[in-house]
Order: sequence, then C-alpha cells, then structure tokens
Amino acid sequence: MSYGDITYEVQDSIATISLHRPQTLNAWTARMDQEVRHAMLAAHADNNVKVIILTGSGRGFCSGADMGLLSSIAGGGGINADENITSGADGSSLPPAREDYRQQYSYFPAIDKPIIGAVNGAAAGLGFVLMLYCDIRFASDQVKLTTTFARRGLIAEYGLAWMLPRIVGMSHAMDLMLSGRTILADEALRMGLVSKVFPEATFQADVRSYALELAKKTSPRSTRVIKRMAYESPFQSLKEALDLALTEMMESIQSDDFREGVAHYFEKREPKFTGK
Repeated sequence: MSYGDITYEVQDSIATISLHRPQTLNAWTARMDQEVRHAMLAAHADNNVKVIILTGSGRGFCSGADMGLLSSIAGGGGINADENITSGADGSSLPPAREDYRQQYSYFPAIDKPIIGAVNGAAAGLGFVLMLYCDIRFASDQVKLTTTFARRGLIAEYGLAWMLPRIVGMSHAMDLMLSGRTILADEALRMGLVSKVFPEATFQADVRSYALELAKKTSPRSTRVIKRMAYESPFQSLKEALDLALTEMMESIQSDDFREGVAHYFEKREPKFTGK
C-alpha cells in the first residue's frame, strides 16, 4: 500500500507509524484511518517488529477529525458506523480476539505487540481516543490534551466512556469528558493518563530509547501473552484471571524464551529471545 497521510518505518525491531498531515496538526481523515490500520496489521505480521510507536509529524499528535469531514457530517453527509476489523489490504490479519477488540478504533489491543503512543503535541477528540487505545502513553512536556466532544455538541465517541474511566478513574474521566477542557502534560501525568513526560527537545529520542529497551530486553512471547491477559481482565472474575495466569505460567516454563531468559541471566549477557 502506498501511504500518503502517514509514514511507516521499521528500524531496530521498532515500527514507527507517524500521522503525517502536519499542516493540520495531523487531523484524521478516512484515508489516514485506512493507512494506520494497514500499517498496524503490517507491523503485527512482521516477525522483525517487536514494538510499535504511534506518533505525529510536526507539532501535533492528532487534532481530531478533519474539519472538512465534520462539516460534511453536520451538513447531513453521515458517517460510517464502526466496522469489524479482520484483515488488511495485504491479507495480514488480527489474531483471535473478542469482538470488543476488533472494531474500528478498538483493534489496537488485538495487535499482539506493545504499542507506544508517543504523544508529541496536541491530541483532541478522536486523537485523544486513539491515544487511549495505545498500551503505553508518553507525552512531550508541550502537549495539550482535550476530549472536546461536549464542546462540539457530540458525545463520548468510539469507546471513550469505557476506556477513560479504566485508565484515570471515574472522577477524572467525567471531568475530562463533561467539561471538554484542555489539560497540559503535568496534569495528565498526575492523573495517570500518561506514564512519563519527556522534554520536547529530546522527546522522540527518549521514547525510542524506551522502545529499544523493550525490543532488546524482553521476550516477545511474554509481552504478547501479558498484553492479551491484561485486556481480557476487564471481562473476567478474579478466579478466571488466576486460572488463566496458571495456565499461561505452565506454558511459559516450557517455552524457548523462558530457557533463554534463565540462561542469559546466569551467563551475564544480552538475551537472544525468539518469541517462541
């Protein structure tokens, strides 16, 4: 697929997907939707990729839906309903996952590799939602974040009302959704919306350093299973979660990566995990 609204690069086992409409602060378009989906599935299918970074070009992460699209909708143009995501244009497909994680914007959890949201600038509306579906969120110290929907006469779109309370708690979530107010990096960090804040000048390098550590020092098999366990947990009882953990633990100690994890520790060398 030829990309126009994003860029895609794989280097050092890290796939970097950059929203690339900097003149609009990377406002979301239908084409960008298709291209991000294609790139995510390509990264998922590529055995050389261990970690995925989603970021924005220029000063913004994603300023929300393109105003031309919003204007069309307001004029009666309509909008496509959420769709079940199963495969990309190149035939690559998601692994088995519950229907909740196979929808238009909720499919990131079904990708079996860690997805880092590198929020380099403004994230608003749909851009804010996309950030939530990333597994880990880092922010530049210059970010501005807002749900904005209530200030546009809209509602909590695309699973926002389900995801946000699980990340920051109900009180913070209701504040952000009902007010549509803008918050800065320090407040986002305090409420747990992002895990770390890095200086704007070194932001991409700092995020990449973290991604490299994941790619080089952790077992792809372990990260794959842990991610699946974490996203299944909201639908499980504690007993179900414990039973699954026991099953996965017994399988993990039979794996090549477990043997390598023990060997590299005692041999005091860098690991050579295969993901098996």
